[in-house]
Amino acid sequence: MMSSMKSLRMLLIVLFSTLMVLKGLALDNNNFDVLRSSARALYGQNTLNLINQWIDLIEEITPLPDRDKLVYVNNFFNQKINWVADQETWGQEDYWATPLETMAKLQGDCEDFSISKYITLILANMPNEKLRITYVKARIKKGNTTVSQAHMVLAYYPAPLAEPIILDNIVKEIVRGSKRRDLKPVFGFNTGVVSAGSGTKANNTNPTNRLSRWGDALAKMKGEGLCIPGEACS
Repeated sequence: MMSSMKSLRMLLIVLFSTLMVLKGLALDNNNFDVLRSSARALYGQNTLNLINQWIDLIEEITPLPDRDKLVYVNNFFNQKINWVADQETWGQEDYWATPLETMAKLQGDCEDFSISKYITLILANMPNEKLRITYVKARIKKGNTTVSQAHMVLAYYPAPLAEPIILDNIVKEIVRGSKRRDLKPVFGFNTGVVSAGSGTKANNTNPTNRLSRWGDALAKMKGEGLCIPGEACS
């Protein structure tokens, strides 16, 4: 019991810190100028060109209805980014990349796809409460067998109790969650909510380490030029 309470306190601390970082993350042309400079200095002209396409996308979709935003953002990353495991890309078992890092590498794993789509939609003025990054167990065919493995998707909720719509890098089409019978939710999160999937105890999913990586990724984004209003970019 004491261990569970300690884990809960740690989780609340991580969530509060993450909320403070993302709370100020907003579309700002000056911030994008810093991001452009970071892209060119760190990764070169080709990455800068892609970042400019990404910024143009954000500006173009901001006034559009939610459904259109989902389609454009899902297609952008699924078409331009290749799935590659973190070990090959970063030499680490579990690395959470920023959108800039993902676009610089032109590759990433399911977490990187989900993070990039999430941040893009937030910058395009999608309400945060409609989005939830979601860990799932996915049934994936490998040769003649089907295996269950950890996976991440981005879920969009048109209303608080509505059925989610799933953005994924495996199944490219955006569909309702009920049509993704290959996915079993484990837990989902945004900046203020952690929720367990059906039949799953939240304190058994051990999300604290993953949310700590999420906070680290948001801090890296700030350093790259996606600044919190009122604070200087590092």
